[in-house]
Parts: sequence; C-alpha cells; structure tokens
Amino acid sequence: MATVKEYSVEEKLTALVSLQKVDSKLDEIRILKGELPMEVADLEDEIQGLHARQMRVEEEVNGINDFIEQKKTIIKDAQELIKKYEKQSENVKNNREFEAINKEIEMQQLEVKLAEKHIKDANEEIAEKAIALDRAKKAIASKESVLNGKKGELEKIIGATEKEEQEYQKQAEEARQHVDPRLLASYEKIRKNYRNGLAVVPVERDACGGCFYSIPPQKQSEIKQRKKVMVCENCGRVLVDSDLMNSVEVK
Repeated sequence: MATVKEYSVEEKLTALVSLQKVDSKLDEIRILKGELPMEVADLEDEIQGLHARQMRVEEEVNGINDFIEQKKTIIKDAQELIKKYEKQSENVKNNREFEAINKEIEMQQLEVKLAEKHIKDANEEIAEKAIALDRAKKAIASKESVLNGKKGELEKIIGATEKEEQEYQKQAEEARQHVDPRLLASYEKIRKNYRNGLAVVPVERDACGGCFYSIPPQKQSEIKQRKKVMVCENCGRVLVDSDLMNSVEVK
C-alpha cells in the first residue's frame, strides 16, 4: 500500500508562502492584461450579433424581392388578359357582352394598380432595409477595427508573458501539492475576499502585513515557532514570520 507523505506545519507554511508569491506574480500578469480578455470576448459577441442582424435584413430583402417578382407576374398576366378582352370587345354582338368584357377589363386594371402599389410600398421598404443594412455593415467594420486593435494588444502581452505565466502556474501547482486541502481551501477563499489577493502575509512592525492589526508579542512568538497555522484575528489572513516570508524566492 502506498504511503502518503506527511508534511510538517513549517513545510506547509513554506509551501503556502511559495504559493502566495507565485499567485501574486500571476496576479501581476492578469493586471497587465487588464480588461482586454473581457473586452475582446464582448466585442466578438457584439460582432456576432451584428452579423446575425445583417443576415436577417438580407433575408428580409430577398423575401421582399420575391414578393415584387410575384406582383410583376400578376401585372403581366393582368395586362395580357386586358389585351385579350379588348380584342374580344371588337366582336361583341350586344351591350350585355360589351358590359361584361368592360367589367373584366376594369377588374384586371384594378389588379394592375393594386400590384403596382404593392411594388411601390415594397421598394420603399427595401430602401429602408438598405439603410439599416448599410448601418450594420459600417458598425461591423468599426467594431472589427477596434477588435483587431484589442487583440493585437492582448497578443503582445501574451507573447511577452506566456512562458513566464506557464512557469508560475507549474510552480503554483507544485506548491499546492504540499498544502493540506482544508488549508488550501481556506487560502483560496481568503484570496477571493481581498482585491490584492493576499491571503498569506508576514508580521511586520508588530502588526499584520495585510490589515496592520496589532499582533500581541505572545502570538508573534508562536508564529515564529512555526508549529501551527496562525491567522489574523481581524482580517483572517494566514500570518507567518518575516524571516520565512523573505526566505522563499520565486524565480
């Protein structure tokens, strides 16, 4: 059966200090990137939405053009019927036939006028859609220009820090292996509570290095002994002596 190595409190604290220093280095890289990753993601989503809007408008224009073609066919058919009825009217035998043919001609003429009105309205709608389409295309071009600039900035930062970031992440993972899971969970929770991400701090000038709360001499003595994990009563950060904090180096 495999044996699990037990680490002393001092080894756990050393690993925790190492983890804190590495995480602080990673935090510096994230600060360097700033809001760029989020801005890039937001712009990509926005551009995707604009492309979807452009496609919808183009589909609507295609539908209107199909509608216009249908109305043009109706006009053509009506005009052919009008010609047919006009020719028939030349050979009518009585007023009744003449009135019936005229009525058919009038109906087809109304069909033509109605179809022409529909075409006119449809063309006006296409003109409005063309304006909307032009705006969407300009918005896409503008957003893509900004996106390319943001991506360029981010790629430069990633290019300059990628190797370093990967090394720090490797070191952080190694340090985590030496920390008790419950202590590690507390560490992660404390880090999230503070903007500077400091969960492990040294005692400096008789005070907590995180919140500057005064630490009693007896507690300072216990912290230096490194026999148990001590936390600040005020902010909850893990406290270590300055010698331990300074002895751990991150490369």
